[in-house]
Amino acid sequence: MTAEEYYQKGNEHRRRGDWQGALNNYMEAIALDPDSPAVEAKQMLEDILNFYHKDYYNP
Repeated sequence: MTAEEYYQKGNEHRRRGDWQGALNNYMEAIALDPDSPAVEAKQMLEDILNFYHKDYYNP
C-alpha cells in the first residue's frame, strides 16, 4: 500500500471512532512518506486523545 492509501484508511478508522486503528495507519503512512498529510492528522488525533478526560464526562 502507498502512504496515501494508509492515510485514507486511517481517516476511515477515525470516522468510525477507532482511534488506535487510525493511529496505526497514520504511522504507516508517515513511515513511507514523512511529508504525508498523515503527520498533521496524527498530531490532531493525539491532541484530541490527550484532551479527553473521563472524569469530565462522568461526574
